[in-house]
Amino acid sequence: MFDKSTWIKLPRNVVVGHAVLDDLGDVIDDLAVDGRPLVVTSPTPNRLVGDHVRAQLGDDPATIAVETAGFGAVERVVETATAEEVTYLVGLGGGKPIDIAKMAADRLGLGFVSVPTAASHDGIVSGRSSIPEGDTRHSVAADPPLAVVADTEVLAAAPWELTTAGCADIVSNYTAVADWTLANRLQNVGYSEYAGALSRMTAELLVESADSIKQGLEESAWVVVKALVSSGVAMSIAGSSRPASGAEHLFSHRLDRIAPDRAFHGHQVGVGSILVAYLHEGEKGMWRNIRDALATIGAPTTAADLGFDDGTVIEALTTAHRIRDRYTILGSGISDAAAREAAVATGVI
Repeated sequence: MFDKSTWIKLPRNVVVGHAVLDDLGDVIDDLAVDGRPLVVTSPTPNRLVGDHVRAQLGDDPATIAVETAGFGAVERVVETATAEEVTYLVGLGGGKPIDIAKMAADRLGLGFVSVPTAASHDGIVSGRSSIPEGDTRHSVAADPPLAVVADTEVLAAAPWELTTAGCADIVSNYTAVADWTLANRLQNVGYSEYAGALSRMTAELLVESADSIKQGLEESAWVVVKALVSSGVAMSIAGSSRPASGAEHLFSHRLDRIAPDRAFHGHQVGVGSILVAYLHEGEKGMWRNIRDALATIGAPTTAADLGFDDGTVIEALTTAHRIRDRYTILGSGISDAAAREAAVATGVI
């Protein structure tokens, strides 16, 4: 008897393009969300577009600006939302306020709307939040946003390194899917052909479009944010972060523990993807395409670019398997010699 079932949670509306911030009020109306919103933001996006956003949200929106990420910030948002008697949340900014708003909304049982001001990672649409705590970063399940409103004019004006970090995060889907299929073959981990294909196609889109992704071009912001949306949808379909998180993410999380706040998460997983692709396929593998695409858009491709010395990269690669119980090409760990061979062969060190 067939008894398989799944529950896929996706945003109801995804609105992307030039000046779509002007449509935020209409998006809210279409969601039939009533009551008072709480805008969860951080100082810079609040200064740049906070008034514009609040003007779309009725007469009395509440606002909280968070300066540092963490579970303490989530608690402050929950307390503010309860005190202000709000009925939904709006995450305005980059990864930090959107992830915090997502977790707080989940805690409160409320919906939230994602309004990214930087195309820095696929959390703008996914059902995952990445929350730092001390030297550890926790990936926490939460409901995806009710809607995403991504204004390419705003995104194109964001610092370029945030956009290249978003690109690198997407390109790393190559190795995430490779690890997922490996775990399926060797460990019988559940695998979704549809989610895997969508995630890999998204990475291919970025690699093939690398020449056209230029600083300050709104068309480039359009390409990147569409890829980020696709990646987030792939995770929702899979019901996990597997389509976009493999050994390259473990590598990045390990770097965060060894030397925190040295480089952007997206840039770290990009370099990690070069190394992991080499481990999967050796000298003739995809790592060159990944490296060349990252170099073309101006993202880091070496340890020095990230600000790490050679020893730190080797340490991170040989100990990354300890971060979480997720089977990847790293298995139960690789030797110092194998890590060094990959790093030297790819030019990472």
